[in-house]
Amino acid sequence: MPNREDVLQDIDRNFDVAVGKLLELISIPSVSSEPTGEAAIAKAAAWLKAELDAMGLAAKVVPTKGHPVVMARSERTSGPKRPCLLFYGHYDVQPVGDEAQWKHAPFDPRIVQEDGVHRFYGRGASDSKSQLWTFIEALRSWKTIYGDFPADIIVLLEGEEECGSPSLPEFIKAHRKELECDVAFICDAEMWSQTQPAITTQLKGLVHERVTVSAPNQDLHSGHYGAVAANPIRILSSILAGLHDDKGRVTIDGFYDGVMDLPDKVRKQWHELAKEPGLLGEVDLTGGVTEEGYSPLEAMWGRPTVDINGITGGNQGPGERSVLPGSATARLSFRLVEGQDPEEIRRRFRRHVDAHLPEGCSVVFDGIHGSSAVVLRQESPFLTATARGLEEEWGTPTVLRGTGGAIPLVEQFSNGLGAECVVVGFILPGDAIHAPDERYDTERLKKGARSWVRILEQVQLDMAN
Repeated sequence: MPNREDVLQDIDRNFDVAVGKLLELISIPSVSSEPTGEAAIAKAAAWLKAELDAMGLAAKVVPTKGHPVVMARSERTSGPKRPCLLFYGHYDVQPVGDEAQWKHAPFDPRIVQEDGVHRFYGRGASDSKSQLWTFIEALRSWKTIYGDFPADIIVLLEGEEECGSPSLPEFIKAHRKELECDVAFICDAEMWSQTQPAITTQLKGLVHERVTVSAPNQDLHSGHYGAVAANPIRILSSILAGLHDDKGRVTIDGFYDGVMDLPDKVRKQWHELAKEPGLLGEVDLTGGVTEEGYSPLEAMWGRPTVDINGITGGNQGPGERSVLPGSATARLSFRLVEGQDPEEIRRRFRRHVDAHLPEGCSVVFDGIHGSSAVVLRQESPFLTATARGLEEEWGTPTVLRGTGGAIPLVEQFSNGLGAECVVVGFILPGDAIHAPDERYDTERLKKGARSWVRILEQVQLDMAN
């Protein structure tokens, strides 16, 4: 009779083939936020469909208003109804940016041995093609050895995650029946360290806003009118500077309405995690402001924030131009916690700006849909089974962590499908995601795939009891 060890050995035996295929996938420049990436997105979707078909899943490429979704599922078996497990990943990648900053070609991945570690570089190497490849390889090996999957399986691979997943809510609504599942495993998260796995149980919501303040005039000569006419950069800068008080709290009226303090259990967990050395990596917090009464970890994971992501206006060129600008624009992001409604926060921010706008000036706002914070049930049997499987592979306890980041689809799966969600992954802070020389290593790839095998076994054992 085949067993779990046979599956793990199959992963080890076929690992070189798996790495070769992954490098082939990374070489496809599937950038979702640029029109030039459309052909590569289609190529990557077709490539993944073929791989999923080959491992015994019925796969299809489903068009959306944006980029396609690759969806596959196992054949329904006769006999007792089995639980259904959904695995999510995304195959689109961030733009390359300035290619001159890359030491390694972004779409020509090769294995490089550095300090005893076998790494490969490329856009999407960690975020998130290696991530999705871990569960695909685990499912392939399980099917090879057992001749069947441990449960009904759905694989959902998105092509728009890096540009905000605009088509996903409508896709989920249209395919709700096909996507019904007991749990959604979302493989797009970080480990706690190089040797310790983690499950993310608390994610922030997200609202993006762009605000443009205009004076009654177009650009003016600053020498003639600088002392008397409205300067939108000065006005906007004053509004932005006033978004926080000297205790690090947001000054928008009603911003904290509905926000509850951290539960004692969670605060204790995070207090223990904060003792870990090197928690923030190489980030220097000098000059930063942490909300009074909270540790940096509590502020990052458990408190709502407003951040100014960029500001522009007037002279941006290489030469001097003594101009009084006609307008100024800023981009902001709001990271929300449980109890905050994205659209209400957007309305309150806009009222705040309106209230501080001088007479004669005008403002235009622009913002895409937001997402709410999600707090996942730590007592979920699927989460506890995942924690056991990870611990078995890595030989160290699984950390239950929060994050300051947002994964909007967790909310969409929770609310749209009514499914339990487990957010897990194998990214590390040093992987340079969204940056030049994005990278991953073969050891984590192998242990990631092996982790999923152990997780599947733990889930299967729980289902049998």
